[in-house]
Amino acid sequence: MDFVKSLCARVFSVEEASFEALALDVFRFQHQENPVYRDFVNHLGVNIEAITKLESIPFLPIEFFKTHTIKSGNWQSDLCYESSGTTGQITSKHWVADEEFYLKIAQKIFAKTYGNVEEYTVLALLPSYLERSNSSLVAMANRFIQFSKDPASGFFLNNADELYELLLTCKSEGRKTILLGVTFGLLDFVEAYQMDFPELIVMETGGMKGRREELVREEVHEILKTGFGVSNIHSEYGMTELLSQGYSQGEGLFRCGYTMKILTRDINDPLTVTNQVRSGGINIIDLANVHSCSFIETKDLGRVYPDGTFEVLGRIDNSDIRGCNLMVG
Repeated sequence: MDFVKSLCARVFSVEEASFEALALDVFRFQHQENPVYRDFVNHLGVNIEAITKLESIPFLPIEFFKTHTIKSGNWQSDLCYESSGTTGQITSKHWVADEEFYLKIAQKIFAKTYGNVEEYTVLALLPSYLERSNSSLVAMANRFIQFSKDPASGFFLNNADELYELLLTCKSEGRKTILLGVTFGLLDFVEAYQMDFPELIVMETGGMKGRREELVREEVHEILKTGFGVSNIHSEYGMTELLSQGYSQGEGLFRCGYTMKILTRDINDPLTVTNQVRSGGINIIDLANVHSCSFIETKDLGRVYPDGTFEVLGRIDNSDIRGCNLMVG
């Protein structure tokens, strides 16, 4: 237990220079303490002692979160984040050992990108998520709202008129304001209301949830830019299986949170992974997943750039549609 606490402390304060060494320690811990991941790695015939760089670490296909309980270590928790899905669809379940650990890291990632959340009025337009009780996105948004010093910060479900009036107030009073919204909710809002609030940070989290016709990211962002009177639409890259987030401040280019790194894999040979600049399937190292699995092979296609930013290009064929990643061109 002391070792796990030490590992968590290192994850919370990890720096770029020490990321690889810590990731390798997390890999060895999870191979030993996560039976599902251990069986997967052993099935590949991997020589554990030969794993000395990030590209050599085996990445667990994300589908395992739908079919198995993914836990590293011997712990019990009643908290399980669950992905949204249509009726009859199998959803991903992410058991969480320590929600406070997740929320502190999410808050720190936000601060490194946007500054202290206390300085913002935080408005969350997340109707489909609020209708569920086990959304990691709602938990994160609630954390930001709680730490905001503006008592007007809050969630909005079916009270669009109130949201519109509050946004006008925030504009007139010069408040630093962020509107975090599921995509269909933001589109519904700008169909009913138009405003010119260029200082507003509008952040879409992706997802039509079957409520609207699917549109490519560029189309949606143009509609939202016009509707809110802003020059850029921000985006959050996150999913149920991750406890870290990436953020885009425009043009669909994301930057990883400090506990997260993107690698790409050859879509025809998923065991060929690189941290070089190229397009391919997105593999994610998420050190915040220390209690579950930090090495995840997603069904997203992406491109990594020299400055560390990445772009989501689409979905790999035959993968089911998931709410967080529909906003792709």
